[in-house]
Amino acid sequence: MHCSRNFFTLLAGATLLAACQTKPTVQEKPKDILSADLDNTTRPSADFFQYANGGWISKNPIPGEESSWGIGNLVINENLKRLKVINLQADSAKAAKGTPQQKIGDFWHAAMDSANIEAKGLTPLQPYFEKIEAITDTHTLMATMAYLHKIGVSPMLSLFVMQDEKNSEVNALYYWQSGLYLPEREYYLKKDNTSLKIIASYQQLITHFLTMSGVPADTAAIQAARILQLETSLAKVHRKREDLRDPYKNYHKMATTALYKLAPNLDMPQYLQALHAEKLDSIIIGQPEYYTALSNLIKSTPIDTWKALLRFRLIDQFSDALPNAYGVASFQFKKLLTGATERKPRWKRTLLHEEDVMGELLGQLFVKEYFNATAKKRYEDLVEAIRNAYKIRIQQLTWMSDSTKQKALVKLFAIKKKVGYPDKWKDFSSLDITPDSYVQNLINGNAFWIRYNFNKLGKPVNRDEWDMTPQTYNAYYNPSNNEIVLPAGIFTVPGYRDEQLDDALVYGYAGASTIGHEITHGFDDQGRQFDEKGNLKNWWNKADEEKFNTRAEVMVKQFNNFLVIDTFKINGKATLGENIADLGGILLGWDAFQQTTQFKHNDSIGGLSPAQRYFLGYGLGWLQHNTNESLRNQALTDAHAPAKFRVNGPFQSVDAFYKIFNVQPTDKMYLPDSLRVHIW
Repeated sequence: MHCSRNFFTLLAGATLLAACQTKPTVQEKPKDILSADLDNTTRPSADFFQYANGGWISKNPIPGEESSWGIGNLVINENLKRLKVINLQADSAKAAKGTPQQKIGDFWHAAMDSANIEAKGLTPLQPYFEKIEAITDTHTLMATMAYLHKIGVSPMLSLFVMQDEKNSEVNALYYWQSGLYLPEREYYLKKDNTSLKIIASYQQLITHFLTMSGVPADTAAIQAARILQLETSLAKVHRKREDLRDPYKNYHKMATTALYKLAPNLDMPQYLQALHAEKLDSIIIGQPEYYTALSNLIKSTPIDTWKALLRFRLIDQFSDALPNAYGVASFQFKKLLTGATERKPRWKRTLLHEEDVMGELLGQLFVKEYFNATAKKRYEDLVEAIRNAYKIRIQQLTWMSDSTKQKALVKLFAIKKKVGYPDKWKDFSSLDITPDSYVQNLINGNAFWIRYNFNKLGKPVNRDEWDMTPQTYNAYYNPSNNEIVLPAGIFTVPGYRDEQLDDALVYGYAGASTIGHEITHGFDDQGRQFDEKGNLKNWWNKADEEKFNTRAEVMVKQFNNFLVIDTFKINGKATLGENIADLGGILLGWDAFQQTTQFKHNDSIGGLSPAQRYFLGYGLGWLQHNTNESLRNQALTDAHAPAKFRVNGPFQSVDAFYKIFNVQPTDKMYLPDSLRVHIW
C-alpha cells in the first residue's frame, strides 16, 4: 500500500470537502489562496517551493505541539474541531447501549476523565503485569507474548492478514521484521551525536517507566541497558528500507511446519493457536533471517530481560491513557524525534486515539453532516480525466514495446476508484466501550482490530473494504486490489468551499498530488510488478523492464543528491516509489488540465495565468515546514521525501515547468535534459 501524504504520525484526521463549510455572507469574498502567500523575493526558477509557499511559511511558525506545520495540519485541526463537537454531543446524549453515539460518547467521557485516570493509576494493567511476572521459561514467555499480542502489545512478532501477493483472491498470514521500539534500524547503528543522544534518552525512558511501575531503580537501569542491547541485535538483522522495496525478495511462502523449524524457539503452534490461526497450512514470511535471529535471542537472552521488555512495552502502549506522568515522560522522549516542544491537549490526543479505535464509526456520523454529493462527482470525474491522460501517455511512449503497452492499458482501466466514503460500513457491534476506563477501551479497541484482521483467514477477500476513514487527510493505492482509495478529506482546501476553487488549482492540488500520484503508484518500481488483478506477476518483457530500471535509476541519483539537513540526505532508493508517483501525478494532471475550458480560455486569476496556477496548486498541496528533528527522522525512516523536494525535485523533470516559468540553464531549478527523469 502506498500513501500520498505523510505528517509523521497524523495519518488519521481531516476535514471533509470544503463545499460543506458554512456559506460566507454576500459581503465576503475569499482571497485567492495561490497569489496571497507567494514569496515574491524568490524566483520560481530558483526555488519553486519557496516561491509558492514562502509567504505563508514566514507568517505561520510551527506551533509548539507540532513537528510540522502546513496545509495538512490546518485540515486536520479543522476536522478535529468538528469531531470534538460530535463527541460532546454523543457524551451528553446518553444513547442506548451498542449505538454509535453510545460508543463515541463513552470513549470520550472515559478519556477526558483525568481525575478517574489518576485515581486508577496502573491498576488497569495489573492483570497483565501478573502474567508477565509469572513467566519462567521460553514456553511461558511465548505464551505471554501471544496473550499481549491479542491486546495490541506485539513487541517482537509482526503478524497480519492480507491478500496473498501472488494470489490476490486469497487471504494469507504474513510475518514481517519487527521488534524495534525506535522507528528505524539506523537509529541503533548510527554513531552521530543526534542518534547517540536519542539512544541514551530511550534507555532513560525504559529505566523511568520500569522504576515508576515499581521496579527497583538499580534493576531498572540494568534491564534498560540489556533491552537496548537486545534491540540492537535485532536491528543488525533488519533489512534496510531500500531492500524492503523488492516484493519478490520479501516474499517467502512456506509450510507452517517449515516456520517451526526455521524459528524453533518461538513456539509458533502455541502462538498461532492463541490468535485462532492454528489451522493454517502455509504462511508468507518477509524476512526469514529476522525470525531465525529472534528465535536464537529468545533462547539466549535472560528471561528477566524479556520480562522487563514486556513490562516496558505494555506501559508504553497505554501511556497516554495512564496517569499524566507516563504520558509526559513518553512525550519528553518522542520530542527528540519530532521537535515538538509542547504536548497536544488532552482532547486532541483523545480524538487521535479514537480514530484508531473506531474511526469508521465516527465517519458514519461525520458524512451525515459534512459530505457534499456535487463535490464527490467532481473528483470522480477528475479520476477519469487523469486515467484518460495516462492512456494517451502510455500509447505515446517511445521506449516501451507495444505488447507491454497493451498490458499496461489493461491494468490502467482495471484500477478501481473509491471516492469519498465506503458503500458498506464496518460492523462495530462487538466492540465494547465503557465510560469508566480509558485503558480498557484502548485494550478493547486493539483486541477488536486484531480479531477483525485474523477473522479474514479462510474467508473470501473483501475488495470493497476501505483501510482509511472518510475524514482522513490521506489516500492510497493498494496493489493487491489494484485500486485507488481517495477519502473525502484529502481534497479539502481549508477555509474554502469546493465551488470556490478553480480547475487550475484543483487539477494541481488534487489531480496531480493525489489522484495522478496514486494511479502512478500502480506503475512505480513496486506497483508495476503487480498485474491488473493484483497479483505479483511480471507482465513486462525483459527489454522494457531494463529500460524502466535504467530510467528509474536517473531519479534515484537525482534524489540521492538532495541534502535535507546537516549530513542527512534523501535515500533515493527508499523513496523511489513516491518520487515516481509525484512526477507521474504532475505530468498526468497537466495533461488533463490542458483539456479544460479554463486552460483554453487562459484568463488570469490573481495575476496568475491558468498554467501558473496549476503548478502553484500542486505546490499548495505540499505547503509545509518542519522542525529539524522531524526532518532528520523523515530522512531516516520515511518513504516520502520532505515536502520541499516533492515539489522542486519532480518539477526539474517537467518540460512544461521550464516553459511556463522561463527556467534557464543558469537557474538553480534547471537540469539538462540528459539528467531529467523520463519514465511515464
